[in-house]
Amino acid sequence: MDIAASVGSFALVVALLTVTPGLDTALILRTSLVAGRRPAWGVVLGIQLGTLAWGLLTAVGLSALLAASQVGYEVLRWAGAAYLVWMGLRMLLARGDAPGEEEARQEVRFRTGFRRGLVTNLLNPKVGAFYVAMLPQFIPQEAPHAVMGLLLAGVHVGEGLLWSAALIGFAALMSRTLRTPSVRRLLDRITGVVIVGFGVRLAVD
Repeated sequence: MDIAASVGSFALVVALLTVTPGLDTALILRTSLVAGRRPAWGVVLGIQLGTLAWGLLTAVGLSALLAASQVGYEVLRWAGAAYLVWMGLRMLLARGDAPGEEEARQEVRFRTGFRRGLVTNLLNPKVGAFYVAMLPQFIPQEAPHAVMGLLLAGVHVGEGLLWSAALIGFAALMSRTLRTPSVRRLLDRITGVVIVGFGVRLAVD
């Protein structure tokens, strides 16, 4: 398989993965609807930087080493599960009314969204497991592994950015309707349940 065919095939696989509703989609939509575009793009860029990191780690073999280490995988899995459950419970326990001054300052920060997206991605060993399982199949034997890994991860990131832009655009169109206190409370409850569910699933898998 040549490089062009590898990139095209990988693009089709990750396109399906990208548009499948999951943790990233829930986090981006919730942040966009509650806090606006700026922190939502922080979440997006944090997630995509994590994706690039996993792609590079896989290409140079470090992610495969983690997958082979039961202790390393378990530590990362439990850390990720604890972080997701903590983040989800914060949303579930939030009052859901108009945010206080300190909460509002926190919500609108780009760096807050960026940190959430990056940590959520890096602490999810399933992202690493996906790359370990899939990436080597799309790297031609003669291609430089690190460069090809970054190229394929870049394709994944590009598709993720396009899909995220569509999600944020949809949220912006619906913002007037969906930013009332009652809807905010409902969004926090739904997103909190989704994120806690992902955390519990990560813990018991």
